[in-house]
Amino acid sequence: MNMQKPAPALTHAVDSAPMGSFALPPPRASRPSPGAAAEVNAEPLVHSFGEASAARPTWPVLLMLFLAMLALAAGSLFVGYVDMGPARLLQGAWAGDLVPSRILVDIRLPRTVLCLAVGATLGLTGAAMQGLLRNPLAEPGLLGISSGAALGAVAALYTGVANAFYLALPLAGFAGTAAACVFVFLLAGHHSSRTTLILGGVAVSALCGALISLILNWSTNPMAMSEIVFWMMGSLADRSNNDVILALPFMLAGCALLLTCGTALQALALGEETAHSMGVDLRQLRIKIMIGCALAVGAAVSVSGSIGFIGLVAPHLMRRTAGGDPARLLPLSALAGATLLLLADLGVRLLYNSGQELKLGVLTSLVGAPFFIALILRSRKNAHDQ
Repeated sequence: MNMQKPAPALTHAVDSAPMGSFALPPPRASRPSPGAAAEVNAEPLVHSFGEASAARPTWPVLLMLFLAMLALAAGSLFVGYVDMGPARLLQGAWAGDLVPSRILVDIRLPRTVLCLAVGATLGLTGAAMQGLLRNPLAEPGLLGISSGAALGAVAALYTGVANAFYLALPLAGFAGTAAACVFVFLLAGHHSSRTTLILGGVAVSALCGALISLILNWSTNPMAMSEIVFWMMGSLADRSNNDVILALPFMLAGCALLLTCGTALQALALGEETAHSMGVDLRQLRIKIMIGCALAVGAAVSVSGSIGFIGLVAPHLMRRTAGGDPARLLPLSALAGATLLLLADLGVRLLYNSGQELKLGVLTSLVGAPFFIALILRSRKNAHDQ
């Protein structure tokens, strides 16, 4: 079969036209190849990124989010169950008084720092996973990262290893995350598609959930079962500076690794073939994002327990501001995640009614589940309109 070569004039026009300015000639009767169609369709998308950057500057939103985050962080330091004003807390802590120093430095400061770090981690990893899988409903739990950390921590609580030394629980969470990530890669294979990767993550998440249920079913110690159930609900209460020292470096390292993937995710948004033609190594990108998510989410879950929906909600709230650009969405989602988790943690403290404190993961699920349902209904409506 003789293959018809493209006309020299058209080839020269494609090679010499700048990005976003190439105009197609009148259509011919012959149908273009899939690769050519992908390259042609990519041009308006790249051009739309530039238009979105000019139409929607992100710095005002970043500034507003940053100021809101600082205000909520200050509120987190001065809102609690002890009736002591901000001036008294600051003066007492500066003077070295035992009670104000204990409240501000040893109880509320670690909780506030972890709120900022865990919220930013969940928001950033959610945006990275959605960009990698090109799925608006993706989050770290989709690939078994959160479930693996939860399984490791639950196993440590069940066996009593968590009581052996202070760092046993977070280290068990790290081990569970690493095991889950390795298992997902073994299931998906070296040259896996995103569908295979998602299926591997779903399988690992289901397996981890089944093992957690099995541990709860076998547990004969009521105290251990109570600790497991409360930990799985998610909370940042009673965290100390040791938790911050242990988890924060890993969260920072994972988030820094994810932030370097913005340009590659921007190319991937145009399609795998286009990204490959632009020099993006898809296998290396997947490994890089998985390692970053494993470091950050494993550290976050090991100190906070299971906190859902932040990684899903934060990127969607910022998607319109980012103009569909994954590179701009990453830092916006990190700030939005930190702000949302600080707001939820303040809500937990304000809703306290002299009984058991409402768990943070319960509140985020109560707020995030309706958002998730609305997102599904909107996607269904858009699909029906098309």
